[in-house]
Amino acid sequence: MTTEPPYLRIAGDIRRRIASGELAPGDPVPSTRRITQEWGVAMATATKALGTLNQEGLVRAVPGVGTVVADSGRERATTHGRQPQLTRERIIRTAIALVDTEGLPALSMRRLATEFGTSTMALYRHVPSKGELVRLMSEAVFDSGPPTPGPTGWRPRLEREARWLWKQYEQHPWLARALAGLTRPTASPNAMQYTERVLSALTGLGLTPEQMLHIHLTVLGYAQGIAMAVELETQARQDSGMTADEWMTAIEPRMDAIQTTTAYPVLSTLFDSGGFDLELGTLFEFGLGRVLDGVEVLVAGAREG
Repeated sequence: MTTEPPYLRIAGDIRRRIASGELAPGDPVPSTRRITQEWGVAMATATKALGTLNQEGLVRAVPGVGTVVADSGRERATTHGRQPQLTRERIIRTAIALVDTEGLPALSMRRLATEFGTSTMALYRHVPSKGELVRLMSEAVFDSGPPTPGPTGWRPRLEREARWLWKQYEQHPWLARALAGLTRPTASPNAMQYTERVLSALTGLGLTPEQMLHIHLTVLGYAQGIAMAVELETQARQDSGMTADEWMTAIEPRMDAIQTTTAYPVLSTLFDSGGFDLELGTLFEFGLGRVLDGVEVLVAGAREG
């Protein structure tokens, strides 16, 4: 008699909760830390259980919140067991769901083959390599841009594009690393549409082609840099089982002890005044504003010239 792996048993238990309506769309599902306590398993097993549910489309990761039931989670849970035909599109969707939950290092053709219960050769008939798969995953994310029509004026248009990009990074923390090669861009039509929209916003301002391209890469590089922290936070949450707020609470006594010393007079005064909530979205908006302030000076100079 074959014993069901623990992660599948846990995924099955949570799946039944979703199918019964005990967990409704938007409701948080047990965290990796809660799973380790409730089922008595290791963190890796808990992570794999949530990854299985994510791959099935039953749950989704929400940065700063945790893992929640997907909008169509209940419908998918009640029809679980029907295995659609293996296609390139299904491989891409499954790979995205996997790395959204576990990060890009977790991706391999062998791991995907295990998820599908098939051989790696079966996957290679649809996708020639892991590198090509990551490119196709990025393409799928960039498949749709912001809704049209958009705002007028170069700054509102750049803000719109940068915020749309940031939203993709929040939803897919691995994407920033996949696109990190600023000096070696990938020939990806959908991603290049983003570049086209940014450059179109800068057209007719008197900027040189080099200045236009540098502005695009500066905004892109800034967004990628902050987005790397999203990936690190996601990984830290998986490893520790704690949200950022829970982690800060856990280290608060140590931080208080440090702040009572005279070694950090300026830093201590910031916290003495009540501190601040270090939220990545707020940090992104602040930095984006400062970057575009600099671009505005450049644009003003180009128009005067």
